[in-house]
Amino acid sequence: MDTTINLAPYAASDQTSRGRLYPESDPEYRSCYQRDRDRIVHASAFRRLEYKTQVFVNHEGDMFRTRLTHSLEVAQIARTIARALNLNEDLAEVISLAHDLGHTPFGHAGQDALNECMKPYGGFEHNLQSLRIVDVLEEKYASFDGLNLTFETREGILKHCKKNKAKELGELGQRFLKGEQPSLEAQLVNIADTIAYNNHDVDDGLRSGLITEEQLCETSLFEPHYHHVKKCWPDLDKKRLIHETIRRMINELAVDLVTTSATAIKQTDPQHIDDVRQHQAPLILFSEKLHTKNLEMKRFLRDHLYQHYKVHRMTVRADRIVKGLFEAFMKDPLLLPHVKDQRKQLRQVDEQQLARQVADYVAGMTDRYAIDEYERL
Repeated sequence: MDTTINLAPYAASDQTSRGRLYPESDPEYRSCYQRDRDRIVHASAFRRLEYKTQVFVNHEGDMFRTRLTHSLEVAQIARTIARALNLNEDLAEVISLAHDLGHTPFGHAGQDALNECMKPYGGFEHNLQSLRIVDVLEEKYASFDGLNLTFETREGILKHCKKNKAKELGELGQRFLKGEQPSLEAQLVNIADTIAYNNHDVDDGLRSGLITEEQLCETSLFEPHYHHVKKCWPDLDKKRLIHETIRRMINELAVDLVTTSATAIKQTDPQHIDDVRQHQAPLILFSEKLHTKNLEMKRFLRDHLYQHYKVHRMTVRADRIVKGLFEAFMKDPLLLPHVKDQRKQLRQVDEQQLARQVADYVAGMTDRYAIDEYERL
């Protein structure tokens, strides 16, 4: 199916795709990236994101973001920017939906705890785990393990990678060794992710009462929009006031990103997606002014929300649960819920293999399942 109409020559397309690990016939009525998106949507790991933390533990309240709602919000922002820049919307969407598949329960606290447990065995990093899920762990298709996604989708999922690990990833790891860039679609998802979680953590932080509007008015991104809305609608209720403020913040960031990136692309004048990859610096970027504003907001959230004592209490609890589960399964692998014919194999694997299997199991848990499993054990 031809989906190249209106795409820039340097955008990802079916014609320039580096293909899949296992060759498949082309879909009849979808692009290759639409097929990738559909496989993500039907993946078990994607469904579990509904019950995984963004900032707050999932059961603390239904109004707070989860990894699933966050991923959908990233996809919405990424598609808008991709369309404005004549990039591939479908690829931007699938990377957005897949980028958090490897996150542990309890957000970054869970990842830090699992990484500490896995240090003797190569460590744990959620980007690599997302790739492991789509390449190996999803079990749905007769001809291969994983989802057999395109190179471009897998390239976008893997935002960060240390050089020693990159050497093990073949073609996918080469850009980390050569200092090259991923596709523009992957670059824009990386920033759309930042736009989404910063602004929506502001929303969740205000809903929770852990941060206040007065505190946020100390930031140059929040303050002018907040006071503009209050001036235009002085009697507006708090819920609508916050929503109107945040949507203006997102719009300011998105418009600046499109304008600045379009200028950078025009100056560089890439003619092919490989020209983008071989460029030493990203071409999707904020202006210096908006970069500074965004960084200021990130620091504000770190200092006032993520390090708030109530969030820290959840972090301590998450650390205890994840480490407790890992230790229990490493001491007695038969506690793992494998079917009987796999239990005999578990006794035969070395400690390195066992640790990775335990990490896969713990990382795949939802918040509430991890809490329940910890209490059961």
